[in-house]
Amino acid sequence: MKKMNWEDLLSPLNISGNFLLAKMAMDTAKTANRLREARNILLGPLHTAIAETPYEIEYQEDRVKLKHYKPAELRFKTPLLITYALVNRETMLDLQPDRSVLKGFLEAGLEVYMIDWGFPTRIDRYLTIDDHVNVYMDHAVEHIRKKHGIPQVNLMGICMGGTFSIIYTALHPEKIRNLVTTVTPVNFDTDENLLNVWARSIDADGIVEAYGNMPGDLLNLGFLMLNPARLIIDKYVGFLENVHKKDFVENFVRMERWIFDSPDVPGETFRQFINDLYKRNLLVKNKLNIGGKIVDLRKITMPVLNIYARLDHLVPPSSSDKFIPLIPSRDKEDVALDTGHIGIYVSSKTQKEFGPKIVRWLRDRDGEAVPVQADAAPEKPKTRSRKKATVPAMAAKNGMNG
Repeated sequence: MKKMNWEDLLSPLNISGNFLLAKMAMDTAKTANRLREARNILLGPLHTAIAETPYEIEYQEDRVKLKHYKPAELRFKTPLLITYALVNRETMLDLQPDRSVLKGFLEAGLEVYMIDWGFPTRIDRYLTIDDHVNVYMDHAVEHIRKKHGIPQVNLMGICMGGTFSIIYTALHPEKIRNLVTTVTPVNFDTDENLLNVWARSIDADGIVEAYGNMPGDLLNLGFLMLNPARLIIDKYVGFLENVHKKDFVENFVRMERWIFDSPDVPGETFRQFINDLYKRNLLVKNKLNIGGKIVDLRKITMPVLNIYARLDHLVPPSSSDKFIPLIPSRDKEDVALDTGHIGIYVSSKTQKEFGPKIVRWLRDRDGEAVPVQADAAPEKPKTRSRKKATVPAMAAKNGMNG
């Protein structure tokens, strides 16, 4: 599927512009001044870079990288590993200089590692949730544990990455000190939003047969169509109304760059996520099978902080607020913020609530690690991903040639 070009991105501007013509004609003098200012801004230098906080790549395995962010002054004993969704990029946490969740963590003295899932290619088509959780995530955790000489790490998951983090924690509870989940879908049996209704009707098998990997552009189109009036028309009307403000234009372009920087999702992972979670809702039933093991939420006994957004159109409250009651942890907390799925990370209001809350919560629990009973001794980390062995096995299973 071809990538969107600038003509594709600007077409909503043409649509939105029609809504402003009548309004602009009513005050021609004011409009003329704004257009002159807008011309100078659009033709002048703009600072629209994203994810500018310095980091080091600790290691890379296949397409997956582990980013390491060091604070100027370390004030926490246990580092934090952040797992983002496979959809869109982890750069959301560092979108703009004055509204960066990542920068706030570092200024608080928290050492941060973050998984960059990269951009899947055809060879990644047969990677499953098991590969992402028990190989890539587990290797990242093992790297941090070995490097710092610690038994456990703090884990933070975002959206689909939060679902992965819950699965990982249930399968490897002895390796996680504290778990933070944000706008994370757990209960998929809800009609509170259109995405869940659509997902239960999707022919995931047919999509994987047709495309191999789920195209990121196709996912983006689906997300925009969940609320086209707000996500397309209102957004670009707002841009044209504020095009004479340099800060607004720069932040608008940053957000557009992030939105349309969309990786594909490995086909088998997409298939499993739709069929086992959206359609069968196996996670909350403690029946999800990952790598031959059942994901039992009753294994999550460490401290857990679950943050969700009341106005989330992708992961509604009824999908997130079912998590805390299902786990036996004695130290668990739900936090609901009055914002949306993306606003929770970038709005000026939640910047004062979201990051600081996580920092305070982790600081209060930054003591000695508490042993967690595991079913068996932790396995030694694998020396490579399962991709090479998985591809032919899955191809044979599904009757595909890749």
